[in-house]
Amino acid sequence: MSLRWDDLVRRSLSGEGITREEGRAILTLSDDEVMPALQAAFEVRQARFGKRVKVCVLQNARSGLCPEDCHYCSQSSVSTATIDKYPLLSKEQLLDGAERAFKAGAKRYCMVTSGRGPTDEDIEHFCQAAREIRARYPVELCVSLGIMSEPQARRLKEAGVGWVNHNLNTSERFHPEICTTHTYQDRVDTVRNVRKAGLMTCSGGIIGMGETDEDILDLAFAVREQRMDSIPVNFLHPIKGTPFGGLEFLTPMKCLKVLCLFRFLNPTSEIRAAGGREVNLRALQPLALYPANSIFVEGYLTTPGQQAEEALRMIKDMGFEVEASDVATLPA
Repeated sequence: MSLRWDDLVRRSLSGEGITREEGRAILTLSDDEVMPALQAAFEVRQARFGKRVKVCVLQNARSGLCPEDCHYCSQSSVSTATIDKYPLLSKEQLLDGAERAFKAGAKRYCMVTSGRGPTDEDIEHFCQAAREIRARYPVELCVSLGIMSEPQARRLKEAGVGWVNHNLNTSERFHPEICTTHTYQDRVDTVRNVRKAGLMTCSGGIIGMGETDEDILDLAFAVREQRMDSIPVNFLHPIKGTPFGGLEFLTPMKCLKVLCLFRFLNPTSEIRAAGGREVNLRALQPLALYPANSIFVEGYLTTPGQQAEEALRMIKDMGFEVEASDVATLPA
């Protein structure tokens, strides 16, 4: 179908959204139609976020040792990947991570643990760390701790945590193909518990796990329906030793089309070009800033990523600006 970009921009910004047929057309654009799509997505992005880019840093707070069988993850029970494995980091180590994030120019610091979900002792540990981090550094705090109850989420909010990440990951239809030890509904329930507790929701997915375009559309419309505040769009980084280790990388153009789709459907949500952007977008990484207003720097949980200095220069060279630039020091 023929897409009228001015009309898509108008309807996206009005909250009307776009149709599934239009979303399908975005995902199947020819490569020479991607630049007009990016320009239109940028108009939507600019209306809410201007040219600001939020820089985020992840801290792997407990690595490996996970009983879940998520096929994409090097920390899962079915992975034979060679990774560092260690128990929950101490409060002092979490504070050190916050300092590193602050010095890297990050506005958000996200502490992540492997495992099905947190114990009450885990929650108290992160509450104590959150209080001290908030007292020392002007960063937003996010945690990703797995399946979580509403009372647990409330304790985190009281301690100063602002966001909880728990990705839907994929469509409800495709979810059994990527994980069998918990359900899609378990993930939806955690997102709802987070919202009931008054926390901001951070939930998106992973593209490139063998799903169809219809699955991508299901995910994109699901996060719109759930009104996610922050949406990480990850692109699978196939890791040797995981069940998905033999899958191929996505094309950079496919990644850009996906980011545009998520932006048109979620005009006021943070869209984050997240895990795997470096190895999937490759030389086209800077173009992700047109639909996305946020990125990770300094690597992911078990894989490296773009270093902060390089990312800050990319942002500056593209004519964008780091959000809370009083924290970030741009390279000359």
